Amino acid sequence: MKDLPNFWKKIVKLIKQFFKFGIVGVSNTLISLGIYYLFVYLGFHYLLANTFGFLVSVLNSYFWNSRFVFKDKRESSGLRAFSKVFVSYGISFCLSSVLMVLFIQVLQISEYIAPLLRLVLTIPLNFVMNKIWAFKETWN
Repeated sequence: MKDLPNFWKKIVKLIKQFFKFGIVGVSNTLISLGIYYLFVYLGFHYLLANTFGFLVSVLNSYFWNSRFVFKDKRESSGLRAFSKVFVSYGISFCLSSVLMVLFIQVLQISEYIAPLLRLVLTIPLNFVMNKIWAFKETWN
């Protein structure tokens, strides 16, 4: 029972961090979707539009996650951390692309709705990969 207050401190810290990650994620989503919709409107294929949105949102994500969400960690800046963030989001991007094809071509969901649906899986995945690998933080 002695550890209970410490346990709750960790839970509160994790919730605050996830909330901050969510704020960064909202900006990433707005940037990514804005670019996606612009490129689709301009006549680009939806996968190419998704790629451009991804690239710009990863840069945004790295900048804000390293300074706002995981700011107190030693490895939260530099090329190594950026590479890990890029790989983390790259994995998510691959999953996102598969989901886009599944939603749009197989399930016949609108190309305007599909990118919103994929977020249900990609947001939690990104948080976990960034927390425990890209910015090398443990759950304790």
